Amino acid sequence: GNKSWNVASSHFLSVVGHESYVTFCQLEDEAAFTCSADCTIRRWDVRTGQCLQVYRGHTSIVNRILVANDQLFSSSYDRTARAWTVDKGQESKTFRGHRNCVLTLAYSAPQDLPSDPCLEAAMGGGLLVTGSTDDTAKVWQVASGCCHQTLRGHTGAVLCLALDVSSHTAFTGSTDATVRAWDILSGEQLRVFREHQGSVICLEVRPVQLLPDCMSFCGQKGRGGTRSFKPFTVSSPQ
Repeated sequence: GNKSWNVASSHFLSVVGHESYVTFCQLEDEAAFTCSADCTIRRWDVRTGQCLQVYRGHTSIVNRILVANDQLFSSSYDRTARAWTVDKGQESKTFRGHRNCVLTLAYSAPQDLPSDPCLEAAMGGGLLVTGSTDDTAKVWQVASGCCHQTLRGHTGAVLCLALDVSSHTAFTGSTDATVRAWDILSGEQLRVFREHQGSVICLEVRPVQLLPDCMSFCGQKGRGGTRSFKPFTVSSPQ
């Protein structure tokens, strides 16, 4: 089962329910959300360990989950991303279009998007960005489930992504050893960062710098080499 630790007291709470290994966990107030290779997502009460909800619908490993704007988003090896109602556990949208596994995702809420009457219907539910092993990222209209933009340019799997919501910019990291910046509204590629020698596996956006975490491989896929962190200046300080 999964274990939840109280750092101050060194006590832990074990929760049991998933039928295979857990791939990711997100804490949200007094609930924990977990996704698993058993194709499900679960919501837990972190005080009691009780399973509050099971989200079923994916047909393969669920890689990542994200709770935002009273919704739960998930990505999976089944080539889809999905949106769920948090309380009822019902699937509200399925985002289909990737040709391979969907590994990572990020969300931009409606209030973070431009106030444009022409775009209001399309952007009313916000935008979901997904990255896949098909070498692309996609931007989805959450309200309609339609693909808004496909971000093409990487020559390897998109392993990670991060959003700067204030500038509507997505940053993607890939097995092609690059980080790329994109305008999520227009789909335009804004910049390519080529400092790394190996797969970029994690990204974090800071006010002035973008910090990627690179894992270099020693000849064979899966054999870990050295890990390095490189700062990239995205824009000059105001």
